[in-house]
Amino acid sequence: MHINYEKQPQFALNEIENPKEKPTYHVEKMRLSKDKSTLFYNDFLTLTGIPAEAFEYRLGNRSALEWIIDQYQVSTDKRSGIVNDPNRDDDEQYILRLIGQVIHVSLETMKLVKSLTTLGLEAKALAAEK
Repeated sequence: MHINYEKQPQFALNEIENPKEKPTYHVEKMRLSKDKSTLFYNDFLTLTGIPAEAFEYRLGNRSALEWIIDQYQVSTDKRSGIVNDPNRDDDEQYILRLIGQVIHVSLETMKLVKSLTTLGLEAKALAAEK
């Protein structure tokens, strides 16, 4: 599932389009609401309905979704002036789709982790106490 995350289905988010803005999927810098249930994708698009459980799967000190939000933004290296732009001209909805896939993979991973047994460790610990 993690190796082929880009082939996973997308978690269904609510897409709210701002009619006052030009329709675009171009990302400059995304940000989360304080309660993390809403992602401000750009001036045109806001994504709502992000489940709190999506933030339980963590890569180091932050969730996979927070990592995507942090890394997938336009930035310029101060020394070289090289611009890093994660947007794809050939696939303008790539980042939007990636967000849905990362949320899906995060939720499914946590379901798997929570379903794992303790592999008999509890029974061994009880036996050792006796």
